[in-house]
Amino acid sequence: MVKTVDRYIADLPEERKQRFMLLHQMIMSEYPDLIVDMHYKMPTYRLGEGWVALANQKNYISLYTCSATHIDAFKTKYPQIKTGKGCINFKDKDPLPLDDLVSVVHHAISEAKGH
Repeated sequence: MVKTVDRYIADLPEERKQRFMLLHQMIMSEYPDLIVDMHYKMPTYRLGEGWVALANQKNYISLYTCSATHIDAFKTKYPQIKTGKGCINFKDKDPLPLDDLVSVVHHAISEAKGH
């Protein structure tokens, strides 16, 4: 069953919804012309070949990018925040350093061909 982005957000647990919306709004404010749809069952934000995606997981919110290079600077600055190959996993207690996340999103959107 494919959900809409609005339905996905509405179905988030209340304790995660505010943090998820901060990330969603940050992405949308940086790129108001993004195409936002559901890919891989999560909200995906695309412009040209660049994209990022957000997902609510059991114990965290993930910000996905298409390459580890997009999150390298973030990983160096915030080693205490768990990351994967091309994603950042924010546990409920982790900070959301929005200024630095803007850089991650910009890199993923504008440097998509460099992955």
